[in-house]
Amino acid sequence: MDARGIFENISPLDHRYYQANRELFDQLGEYLSERASVRYCLAVETALLRGHLRAADQLDAEAEQELAALTELVNAEEVYAEEEITRHNIRALVNVMQRNLSPTLAAWVHVGATSVDILDTAQAMRIRDAMQNVIVPLAAQLVDALVARARQESDTAQVGRTHGQHAVPITFGYALAEYVARLGKSVQQLAARSADLRGKLAGAVGAYNALSVVTADPLAFEKSILQELGLTPSEYSTQLVEPEYLLRLLLEINTAFGIVANLADDLRHLQRTEINEVRESFSASQVGSSTMPQKRNPWNCEHIKSLWKAFAPRVQTFYMDQISEHQRDLSNSASSRFVVEFLAGFAAALSRMHTVVTRLEVDRRQMMRNLQSGGQMVLAEPAYICLALAGRSDAHEVIRRATLQSQQEECSIVAVLRRDQQVWSAIEARLKQVGYDDADGFFAHPQLYRGRAVARTIELCDRYELIMKRLKENSGA
Repeated sequence: MDARGIFENISPLDHRYYQANRELFDQLGEYLSERASVRYCLAVETALLRGHLRAADQLDAEAEQELAALTELVNAEEVYAEEEITRHNIRALVNVMQRNLSPTLAAWVHVGATSVDILDTAQAMRIRDAMQNVIVPLAAQLVDALVARARQESDTAQVGRTHGQHAVPITFGYALAEYVARLGKSVQQLAARSADLRGKLAGAVGAYNALSVVTADPLAFEKSILQELGLTPSEYSTQLVEPEYLLRLLLEINTAFGIVANLADDLRHLQRTEINEVRESFSASQVGSSTMPQKRNPWNCEHIKSLWKAFAPRVQTFYMDQISEHQRDLSNSASSRFVVEFLAGFAAALSRMHTVVTRLEVDRRQMMRNLQSGGQMVLAEPAYICLALAGRSDAHEVIRRATLQSQQEECSIVAVLRRDQQVWSAIEARLKQVGYDDADGFFAHPQLYRGRAVARTIELCDRYELIMKRLKENSGA
């Protein structure tokens, strides 16, 4: 086939995002490219042929040599050229295989199988391999990076935010630990779902009609061939493998994609000029705006969110591909080909987020300034709790009115609370019971009111660091 420059390609994945992810996309290409698709289909056909020869006691050294040579003799270019004649992709592959085999072996090629036996089994293999060899390790690497940064910032005071408003204090490490936990759970699911993809060699309607002519035990024959390919047979097949195995994996990928996009959005907002608590790494030669030289935009986080926006809606198509009339129709023949783009887009987002997290600049002083900017208002909650525990049923209303008065008079909330000695004494007494002997010092240092943020951060980091380590060990990475 003619050589084609990458800038002649239509999909942004094949030019713009390939340029930004060369090493990653070259890795994925080993499993998700069209050349890889032909190679995996060849592997399934070869395993089937080997099974026939083994059953017929014809699998000698010479036959093995012929089978091994197929990987060099059969290529995507020749198969595609043959498809121009046959107008059928698997029959084209079969014809090319047969041309490169002796007549004895050629007769056995594809016997007992239908096209989707080969296509669905090959798809399960290559998506499994792409997930286990590239994408799951990449996701685990991101969790490890988040663990490292969460540990590093476990004690860094930050104001919590709900509805975009200052809430009570946390630590930045605890904010990152949210994503350690959420993505850590999803990575485990990605590993499990990808390991449970299934294949089939059950024939045109899944009832083993053709293989029943070949062997007395077609189910055992199917199991032996798929076992050689590292797969388990689908529990029930039409002409297709049950679509839910792949669907559940794709849905979990979308879940993980959403978690990464959520992290990107949080980090993007923390880079707003008026917040300015973190910064993406920015090189000396990098340009933020074509007209405003001072700009340092959070473009990586925005890019990740934009990738998620482009790919998340494809889940609707995955659901629609779940349906095929009776034993099979062709209404998913085009749409299912774009699954590989979904995986590539997710991988690109993981890689970009790993770069953001590992190079993120954290301004701890600015975090403290933001925490202190609201004065003692962020400690209205403990004031209310202390007063309620002293038996005041109107505690919430008392403190609410005090916050309003503090704002109106532009004075501290402590100054307002001290005007009612009964209220202030109740608050002081409760704070002493929980270890804060100096009530004035407590209200002057809002970073002290952070609950179990530090301890929970360390606990979560310890847990998911161990989980990711075991996952890598189990995968052999």
